[in-house]
Amino acid sequence: MAVEIEMRARFTKEIHDHLVTRLKADGEDLGPDDKHVYFYVLPDQLLKVTDNTAAGTAKITLKGSKIGQGAAFAETEFAIVPADVPAAVKVFNALGFETTMHEAFNFRHNFRLDDVEIAVKWSEAWGYHAEFEVLLEDGASDAARAEAEAKITDVATALKVTLMTEQELTDFTAAFEAAERERKEREQQAPPIR
Repeated sequence: MAVEIEMRARFTKEIHDHLVTRLKADGEDLGPDDKHVYFYVLPDQLLKVTDNTAAGTAKITLKGSKIGQGAAFAETEFAIVPADVPAAVKVFNALGFETTMHEAFNFRHNFRLDDVEIAVKWSEAWGYHAEFEVLLEDGASDAARAEAEAKITDVATALKVTLMTEQELTDFTAAFEAAERERKEREQQAPPIR
């Protein structure tokens, strides 16, 4: 198991374009990484089935906390073949997680700058945004975690990107989850099409 130190930012298309230009000039271009993600928002965890369409791979990931509950995420993941993505979704839905499931397509491009991986993304739910990440070994000390957070903050500052606070993340994800619940309720109440 690894520990992911992750921070996020949301921004306009103009900032997105400037960020991509800057990262192509100053960072290491890791390439496109588009993903079709089925994610299950559990009380204190996040479960994901990811079809990495750009790479032709897939995986199941369990994050030990939700977005807005700190920057450190214990993460367990294992690879599956892309053809098994529908079966994995079916299994999790059959286990009772269907009501917590959300589906999203993420257009993303990955970069690395000063040992920080940066996924510059667009999705319907988040709009233009980025994830700044440093991966640490399981059992990393509090000092190593703090150092990783500081490194992410320094890189974001150098790129002129404002990272979201924990409160902003909590508010954003709560609003998204509430809107998704309302959408699902409307769909269930809609009369059948004849």
